Amino acid sequence: MKYWLIAATFAATTATAQTMTLNDVRGMLYPNAKGAVEILPKDYLPADQAALLQQVGAQQAYYGAIAISPDEGIMVEATVAAANYHNTETASAAALRDCNARRKAARECEVVGFIRPAGWKSQPVQLSQTATEAFIDDFRGNQPKAFAISPNSGDWGLAKGDNAADEAVAQCGAGCQVLIQN
Repeated sequence: MKYWLIAATFAATTATAQTMTLNDVRGMLYPNAKGAVEILPKDYLPADQAALLQQVGAQQAYYGAIAISPDEGIMVEATVAAANYHNTETASAAALRDCNARRKAARECEVVGFIRPAGWKSQPVQLSQTATEAFIDDFRGNQPKAFAISPNSGDWGLAKGDNAADEAVAQCGAGCQVLIQN
């Protein structure tokens, strides 16, 4: 049985429709990976603070981003880790939005780190850590099923049955799109 991918990617580039098998999609995911943190070099981020952000980020679900207010340091309310998104671009936008809403200094917040699965490489399909786990564990069997995701968050929905696509989108919420169905 062929599985059809409705929208292949929600990363930084525009989504393009492709045909893929269920195994193709599963092969792009990181079901057993822990988060790996990449701290970006910033002249205002001392090594000890970068190490602390590395430790905290490693406890978050992938895909994520860490934003700070450069003029305030990391031990303030403005420091934000947005995690469990479907890509780092969306996580970065959320982290920056929340950081800027909380910062006290005039200077805009900046992303200083990314949280990705260990061994990450760019793929046409990326799912948040919880969506990956659900997809691997529950998108099985021969019955009709659908998996929907939000291109703007880490939201997702999985449904089985005759109205699977509609139910998956409803579970996921506003703005969600069917990623794969059979």
